Amino acid sequence: MTMFAYICLGSNDLARSAIFYDATLGVLGYSRCDTSAESETSWNGWVGWGLYEKEGAVQDALWICKPFNGAPATVGNGGMVALWAKSWDQVEAFHAAALAHGGASEGAPGLRLLYNPDFYAAYVRDPDGNKLAVVCRGFTARQ
Repeated sequence: MTMFAYICLGSNDLARSAIFYDATLGVLGYSRCDTSAESETSWNGWVGWGLYEKEGAVQDALWICKPFNGAPATVGNGGMVALWAKSWDQVEAFHAAALAHGGASEGAPGLRLLYNPDFYAAYVRDPDGNKLAVVCRGFTARQ
């Protein structure tokens, strides 16, 4: 079991965010969560990627939604979501997809020796300004 049931990030433009996350999470092997068997009204305004099973029995997903209170989505200072990559190539593809789909770089792909000799990561902001990291561990040279 992972630590988190799910992670939710706010968006001011779900269509734009869906394009961004389809591209970036797609290179990591994630597809959209299938909520078609559930009430459409329960998922109106939500888009998710990862593992999700009917009626919430299993969740391990990243969701994007408009804030419930109707106020604009804002970015948390110091907040970041880190995602696993299986290879350095996936880290690089994620970073490139983010930039090609409205994201901004917060750190190009590379080893972060400050953290560990095998910590290969890239950092981006999504179109709403949410900070994301993608991390590959276990290699100290290109595999």
